[in-house]
Amino acid sequence: MPQSSDNSAPATTYVIGHRNPDTDAICSAIAYAAYKKARGEHGYIPARCGNSNARIDTVLRKFGTPLPLYLSDVTPRVHDVMVRDVISLPETATCAEALELIDEHDVRVLPVTTGDQRVLGTISIFQLGGYFTPRLRAPRDMRKVETTLAHVTRALNANILHLHDPDRMEDLYVRIGAMDIRSFGKQTESGSIPINKTIIIVGDRWDIQQRSIQFGVRALIVTGNLPIDTEVVEQARAAGVSVISSPYDSATTAWVVRTAGTIESLLDRKFASVSAELPLGELRRRVASSHIPAYLVTGEDGRLQGIITKSDVIKPVQTRLVLVDHNEMNQAVPGAHEVTITEIIDHHRLGPLNTQQPILFINEPVGSTCTIIADLFRRDNLRPAPDIAGLMMSGIITDTLHLNSPTTTPKDTELLAWLSEIAGVDSRALADEIFSSGSVILANTPESVIRADLKIYEENEIQFAVSQVEELGFANFWKHAKELSLALGELIKTERLGFACLLVTDINSQNSLLLVRGDKDFISRISYPHLEKNEIFELAEIVSRKKQLLPYITSILREMQAEK
Repeated sequence: MPQSSDNSAPATTYVIGHRNPDTDAICSAIAYAAYKKARGEHGYIPARCGNSNARIDTVLRKFGTPLPLYLSDVTPRVHDVMVRDVISLPETATCAEALELIDEHDVRVLPVTTGDQRVLGTISIFQLGGYFTPRLRAPRDMRKVETTLAHVTRALNANILHLHDPDRMEDLYVRIGAMDIRSFGKQTESGSIPINKTIIIVGDRWDIQQRSIQFGVRALIVTGNLPIDTEVVEQARAAGVSVISSPYDSATTAWVVRTAGTIESLLDRKFASVSAELPLGELRRRVASSHIPAYLVTGEDGRLQGIITKSDVIKPVQTRLVLVDHNEMNQAVPGAHEVTITEIIDHHRLGPLNTQQPILFINEPVGSTCTIIADLFRRDNLRPAPDIAGLMMSGIITDTLHLNSPTTTPKDTELLAWLSEIAGVDSRALADEIFSSGSVILANTPESVIRADLKIYEENEIQFAVSQVEELGFANFWKHAKELSLALGELIKTERLGFACLLVTDINSQNSLLLVRGDKDFISRISYPHLEKNEIFELAEIVSRKKQLLPYITSILREMQAEK
């Protein structure tokens, strides 16, 4: 069951940002794929694992760039490792044909299908072996074969001298005419096997040939390509006896005739099947506690899509990822921990992360992942295309609030100026266009606002979420504060969090409001001024989730932990 592949084609690697992507996550994915291409490395595709928003759409539209490929889940599934180019048989096939395919393709199981690829069952080397194993208590069954004479001649690759009714499916019994003519006659006359269903296998014994024709056997097979008298053939034709010349000796001929039986009666019609969408991890658990050698992969219509064996299940999955703008698995595309992560490019704190092998990991304390990627272009003396430069400018501008965030570094400032020259775009004008592209709060449902730029963290075994939106003033927030609070509460239930926060930042004043729901002990320890119902706090000169709010939250959690 071979599966063709082109070893010359580069492996596909998806460059992908975090869940609920912001502008920096989207732009850095596109820019890093472009950087790889500029270096002559192919097969890198920008991707995303969340929806776009008005700000991202504005940036992509301005620089004529399509939204990256959407990957909702990269969990390895059966279709990632199954064999698609499957060899199958019709149920009218012979055992000889099944054995030949099993030997040619070095497999143990063959699917048996209809003409439109609907699965009827399977035939395995074990079933065929059982069929040909001698049964000393039932010697008659060892002679029996359900087939047609046309199948017999095809299995033997025989020379046909005369065939009578060759396509009739019937039970036939094989006998070898090796004894003296007197014994042969007595055994044939007194046998319990009907003479008209008997195949006689014989060499150049003229007397046995004559007596077989006289008895009216179903077929006479002469072995070793030995000559057959024309008189014998004519007598057989007159008597309705088929005559076949086999190239093999008598013992081999007898065995091959038995292989001419059809596989229909041998099929395992209670075959094991799985969906192509089944997670590979689930199938591995099934395989570990099962003796089934192979699973057929079928669609809802019962048609064969592939086959997967125990050896296929342990094959490495080909999905490869480069993570940009994050390094924590709870922020990555679902299933990321089950595939190969080849690189991480990020500017956030380090979270718990294990990889199967050493990888390239670039983590710099700068304001934007796009800053890191722009620096890679510059260090390699590569000049990004104007549109790619514009995208990196956008990532830097949004993540640093146009260099006004406390996360801003001299490198952000320097590289933004370098990119501005390449793109031919003024950074202030671009910032005004991006930040005035629409209110996230007005353009989305409360649930979407909460998840628009959401990150989930874990500290001292407490999971919590922090969302952030940037607005021009707080008017839109106050109009929808109640709905946003309810949405935070639902988020806590859905994600099983200790608490959840929404940081609303005013781009003009460089101040923020913090809406918090959840753990009352945590909320009571927040030292910033309360504005309403102990849920909303005024955070003057706080604009960075990463560098200002997150360290403050973790300090409170450590304080709570120390008091236990």
